[in-house]
Amino acid sequence: MHTLRLDIVSDIVCPWCYIGLANLERALGALGGTVQADLTFHPLQLNPGLPPEGELSSDNIARKYGITPDQAKSRGGGVRAAAQEAGLAMAGRPDRIYDTFDAHRLLAFAAKDGRQVALKHALFDAYFERGLNISGHDVLIDAAEAAGLDRSEAKTVLKTGRFAAEVHDDEIEWRSEGIASVPTMVIDGEFTINGAQAPDRIERAFRKLAAR
Repeated sequence: MHTLRLDIVSDIVCPWCYIGLANLERALGALGGTVQADLTFHPLQLNPGLPPEGELSSDNIARKYGITPDQAKSRGGGVRAAAQEAGLAMAGRPDRIYDTFDAHRLLAFAAKDGRQVALKHALFDAYFERGLNISGHDVLIDAAEAAGLDRSEAKTVLKTGRFAAEVHDDEIEWRSEGIASVPTMVIDGEFTINGAQAPDRIERAFRKLAAR
């Protein structure tokens, strides 16, 4: 058995990050335990500083890419197809995006208890399957509890601003490495896989790396 260290730079409101994690887990399942992975999630906020009510996704895409909101609404077919192939419903995917800084603070907290993967799933579920505002503290606390974290501790983390410096510094560090898009997976600190790659491609890459 070989264990790979995976540093995954991602954001919670990124559908490709959700799809990418599902594809990664399918690839690991196909490897049948011959290759295992030690996952650590790192922040790269796509939309820092949004107001509490967030922003319409179509307005956000239009602003970023210089297109009209109507043109922005027509995009997304590729996401839906990739999500379906990955086995994800995205049943409640909202038409708004939200600031994710506090969610990343909770992920940093979860890393201390080895609950990052569970919390990442809970956050993706809250946003993409139930359409919740994942900048809201009540939503984040519920996600923390669903991930097996202590509810009162999670509330304290959010209220006191703990892990803010860690998240800020972590994001700066990964950006300084040239990472500007999500999801990006860095394997054993050397090899990079960009985007939500298909499970079979990930599986082949892992087999080759494990056989080195």
